[in-house]
Amino acid sequence: MRRSTMKIFLDCSDAETISNAFETGLIDGVTTNPSLMLKAGQDPMEVIKEISNIFPWNSSISAEVVGETATEMLDMAEQYIDIGPNITIKVPCTPEGLKACRDLTNDEVSVNVTLVFSTAQAILSSKAGATYVSPFVGRVYDNSFDGIKLIEEIADVFATHGRDTKVLAASVREVQQVSAAFRVGADICTLPVPVFNKMYKHVLTDKGLELFDKDWKDLQTNLTS
Repeated sequence: MRRSTMKIFLDCSDAETISNAFETGLIDGVTTNPSLMLKAGQDPMEVIKEISNIFPWNSSISAEVVGETATEMLDMAEQYIDIGPNITIKVPCTPEGLKACRDLTNDEVSVNVTLVFSTAQAILSSKAGATYVSPFVGRVYDNSFDGIKLIEEIADVFATHGRDTKVLAASVREVQQVSAAFRVGADICTLPVPVFNKMYKHVLTDKGLELFDKDWKDLQTNLTS
């Protein structure tokens, strides 16, 4: 049976927010994309450098490359690779993206293939040498398909054929999707910060804490009376 690593990444490009979350000891890596970079309003290279410095060398910081050809993607990747050993290059699941994936893998560079919406795409990505494949759970649900079922199918195929490629559940929008993705075999979930923060929360935990605090105060009052 294929053993899952059960890691949590943050899907975020704000270095200060990431640093604060990293201090919890629960965050194993980061994914970024052009949309997140646009929100940050900063030079992507500087943002990735800042994030990279927060994490140890053997973590994974996904920096996404863009371009119409594999050559263009590889040229952009070179700049990110120079930042440090914890950089993972993120490429789209397209013919040119998978060409770039193969070349990067041959150079022992970690690669995350993104925009994966089918098991067939995940198979091609793994064959191209991807370190990670990123099925988009939420966007699959947006199109009336089952995002968690997709995670399960990919994990099953990789387990059956002994593939080392990790299943990285992306576009995760609810805490329940985190639990479900890990239950069916995801190795990693990358989460927006609000979803990560909500994982701590449960109404019964809040009620239990309220009761314990009250009982502790009553105990102290009884001891001093």
